[in-house]
Amino acid sequence: MIEVSQELSTPLGSIVVNGGYESRFERVFAHFLGNFLTRGEIGAGVAVTLEGDTVVDLYGGFADLESRSRWTEKTMPVVWSSTKGATSICLHNLAFRGILDLDAPVSEYWPEYGVGDKSATTVKMFLDHTAGLPAIKEPVPQNAYYDWPVITKILEDAELWWRPGTAQGYHGLTKGFLCGEIVRRVTGLSIGEFFQKDFSVPLDLDFFIGLPDDRVSDAATMVFPEQEEPLSDFFVSVEENPEGIQSKMFNNDGGHMSEFQTTMALRSEIPAAGGLATARGLAGVYAPFACGGELRGKRFVDEDQLIRMSSVSSASGLDRCLLVPMRFSEGFTKTMDNRKGKPGNQDTILMSEDAFGCPGFGGSIGLADPAAGMSFGYCMNKMGPGTALNPRGQGLLNATYESLGYRITRSGRWSKK
Repeated sequence: MIEVSQELSTPLGSIVVNGGYESRFERVFAHFLGNFLTRGEIGAGVAVTLEGDTVVDLYGGFADLESRSRWTEKTMPVVWSSTKGATSICLHNLAFRGILDLDAPVSEYWPEYGVGDKSATTVKMFLDHTAGLPAIKEPVPQNAYYDWPVITKILEDAELWWRPGTAQGYHGLTKGFLCGEIVRRVTGLSIGEFFQKDFSVPLDLDFFIGLPDDRVSDAATMVFPEQEEPLSDFFVSVEENPEGIQSKMFNNDGGHMSEFQTTMALRSEIPAAGGLATARGLAGVYAPFACGGELRGKRFVDEDQLIRMSSVSSASGLDRCLLVPMRFSEGFTKTMDNRKGKPGNQDTILMSEDAFGCPGFGGSIGLADPAAGMSFGYCMNKMGPGTALNPRGQGLLNATYESLGYRITRSGRWSKK
């Protein structure tokens, strides 16, 4: 590894980039510096593993712009929906161990949920966004997201938007609570506890679903983007249709969006969009799945389970929530090229067809590419527009694939030359 400790003069002031990278990934290093010099990055990290070994680990900038506090190797931003990847990994691990059947009715594990119209819901539907509960119609009480028994009871009683399994719509926040309750029912542990015990600790990851008290000071301060014109159809609907799925998902959250950086929110387990991680944590949690499901002598899933994680399970010409075309495996986002969509509706993630992962609101991502033997993580505190990978992160991912000898096809997929 080439060790790095480089001072840069950026439009925001003097920063330091630290870490290291293998020489073949020089273009990743160059793009990371360019993000600070010309693309407005404030603080960020990027990490890549290859066959389980770390080949890129870079971080730098400001964790908090106002105080000018430095981004260190322990700094963790909120990674929003990149948390969904960790949540989905937990369910696949339990399925591999024979503790959970993803094709079984939810009622086998959570009887209070699987009644009435919800009786046809399978666990798999929670994973691939077809369960029919992308948002909650009735007003969510203040701080309900921080009280697990309260939010799960709300979900048990909630009215569906469609019959389970008949449509696809991104379950932006509900997915985490739904999957997390399944984990609690079959293990007796909260999903944050299970993830720490079975993944973060054995893999030595800085990745938390529910931040410990002694790590709250490591949380970065997030910076929301200015909304670009034209607005996406999603955000137009948020503003114009208060009873629609989009507004209910984005606004009917018990005040979470205005509280997400408070200590109470950071400490709470919000398994769809409240995790905090370093780039090493994001890349590290996917590393076993880039290596056939096993890492350092510990098997997390077998080949059959890995196929379910990587194969498209649901796809749509128009996701009923996000209002753009989306492709999902059982728990993860697949490569999707919306660059030719109408302005505002161009959220895109360019990966190989073998890859799977989860982007986070504003642009973070963790992913595995089993065919390449590669896992990738990017996180930042300056959020980009949209709900998919931001251009700074996509540029880093592009540079990674280029370093591995891949080319981009006309269909927007990275392919081995």
